[in-house]
Amino acid sequence: MHWAYSIANRLIEQHPDRSTFVCASGISPSGAVHIGNFREIVTTYFVVRALEQSDQNLRFIFSWDDFDRFRKVPAGIDPAFEKYIGMPYSEVPCPYGCHDSYAQHFERQFENALSVFGIQPEFIYQSREYQSKRYNPSILHVLRKRKEIYDIVMAFKTGDASEDERDGYFPVHVYCEVCRKDTTTIQSFDEQTDTLAYSCQCGRQDMLYIPDATNIKLQWKLDWPMRWSREGVLFEPGGRDHSSETGSYNVAKALSEIIFENVPPAYLPYEFISIKGSHTKMSSSSGHNYTPDDLLNVYSPELILFMFAKYQPSAAFHIGMDEDVIRNYTEYERYREGYDSGTLNSELKEALELSMMTTEPWGKTPKFSHVSSLLPLVHFDRALLKDILTRNGEEYSIEELEPIVRRAEHWIKCWYPQKQVEVKECADTAFYNTLSSTERGWVQAFCGLLKSSEVEGEQLMEQIYAICHDEDKKVMRSNQKRLFTIIYNLVLNQNEGPRIPWLIQAVGPKKLLDLMEVSP
Repeated sequence: MHWAYSIANRLIEQHPDRSTFVCASGISPSGAVHIGNFREIVTTYFVVRALEQSDQNLRFIFSWDDFDRFRKVPAGIDPAFEKYIGMPYSEVPCPYGCHDSYAQHFERQFENALSVFGIQPEFIYQSREYQSKRYNPSILHVLRKRKEIYDIVMAFKTGDASEDERDGYFPVHVYCEVCRKDTTTIQSFDEQTDTLAYSCQCGRQDMLYIPDATNIKLQWKLDWPMRWSREGVLFEPGGRDHSSETGSYNVAKALSEIIFENVPPAYLPYEFISIKGSHTKMSSSSGHNYTPDDLLNVYSPELILFMFAKYQPSAAFHIGMDEDVIRNYTEYERYREGYDSGTLNSELKEALELSMMTTEPWGKTPKFSHVSSLLPLVHFDRALLKDILTRNGEEYSIEELEPIVRRAEHWIKCWYPQKQVEVKECADTAFYNTLSSTERGWVQAFCGLLKSSEVEGEQLMEQIYAICHDEDKKVMRSNQKRLFTIIYNLVLNQNEGPRIPWLIQAVGPKKLLDLMEVSP
């Protein structure tokens, strides 16, 4: 059984009387939201999809933590934005001047990408929630319980508790009403009048009446369980960094149970995703990441969803934009064929179903490896590609071809120029002279087929295979592979290329003969 269905079944068993199952996720809009962040929401999304199969009433929420402080100027943003550090993301200007704020720019960017996947949660903007005063009763409750909270938090730390530190412990952030930064120090809290006194590095000193305050928020380890209680959350995943024995989740869990008297939600830790060749996690601030849009330019939405669905959340994996793209497409195409034929195991079958964006049958599409091999040879001409595919029994309209052609072209031109192969201008005598007499005989036999045979497709391939016949099947397969490598080198200066019949059609028999009939 797929892990999402296991979690869904467990939630239903544990909450038989629950009228609405609330599943949550969320992140801070600290910069361009990357595909590592995507694992946060897609993990929740798969559980929601699994719960839908049981006809449960569902609420799928995604919190934008845009009332968090702006901590660091990310790579690619004007360094002058350093002057806004300490302000809430919702109040930092848009770095590109196209949205109302920094937060809104990156929120809309990610929300638009999510819509392509058919992921449509209920978005909650925490800046609005805090400034609506909805959380003020909880903030007041926390301030009154602050010493008890201190004791709980210190139980997860190795350092010694201090009575002075306990007396001066205020687990909230205050944004100055003048400079709007959190460079503030809380001086005191009066439980009789519900007022808090603070000073700011800018020189401001002020008193806040908590029930009416709009510039105060809870620290993260209290903010999280407070929202669990407010929204009635039953399930939420979290990254590995929150999931250690003394990490945020276990601290928040204890605070939820003791301070908010609320049973914490079921929690699922997930591993980070890395860029192939790098062992560091993706980061918005460093610019070391792939965004969902980066992947959507290369992969279909369903394939991206499947890349996440096929792994347990606890499994780390990497994403590469090199030859891995062909491997991922080839695997996905094979699994789709297995799904249609009923030969796929149940876990992979459910992973594919969770990745489907429609209940309609699979759309017609050629294999990505074939398209990406042929496109450079036909100079990315859709009509020529369509003609070659048609001649080989694969009928597609230009409209059916366009999505995969567009992605293959983008991948080759922007990520993997090694695929941008060209047909040689003239015969490569130097390479030909490195061949053995047997190998030259194979090439001459291949040229003979080009001159005399009217046979195409699989019949032609059978005749080409026969050139390297050997009684030992293993030797014959090795010889055949070697012949194909020789052909690709003579024609493309590469060790690999499209299927030989397609190469013949793309390049033309005459040009192939010009390149392969070499005088030693």
